[in-house]
Amino acid sequence: MEDLIIIGKIIGAHGVRGELKVYPLTDDAHRFLKLKDCYLCGPALEDPGEAVCKAARLDRGNVLIRFEDVSDRDKAETLRGRFIAVSRDNAVKLKEGSYFIADLKGLEVIDDTRGSLGTAIDCFETGSQFTLEIKRDKKKNLLVPFVKVYCYEVNIEGGYIKCRLPEGLYELYD
Repeated sequence: MEDLIIIGKIIGAHGVRGELKVYPLTDDAHRFLKLKDCYLCGPALEDPGEAVCKAARLDRGNVLIRFEDVSDRDKAETLRGRFIAVSRDNAVKLKEGSYFIADLKGLEVIDDTRGSLGTAIDCFETGSQFTLEIKRDKKKNLLVPFVKVYCYEVNIEGGYIKCRLPEGLYELYD
């Protein structure tokens, strides 16, 4: 199967004509306005099915989407909880120094002082910045601000993120 990237989660039906309410899982919800070919899948990209977006509009932080072959509320409700994904070819082009969260997951996180800290398992927004979650062996997961001053090198091809933890952060988790 193609390399897919999740961009939104279907949170319910909107109206009676098959429109879907989608929570965007992307930095720019406007990207849905140009969406055509996509996939509907589970949270781990399982069971992907092709879909074609006929129309999309923004609505108070969410996106309202109409797909081909979804013409009533009952059919729309069956899609609640599914995710919308796009092929990497149809993903937005990133600026230098920006990354897809899917690409960060699984990278080894290496601290200048402590060596390998563990594996990146998620990166999520916490107010004005992103936070990297690191899974450690037999220890509590470590949360590190994903900002250039701390996570100064990301090498997707090499499989690692180099960081310099802020003083005292590591000790909070031990």
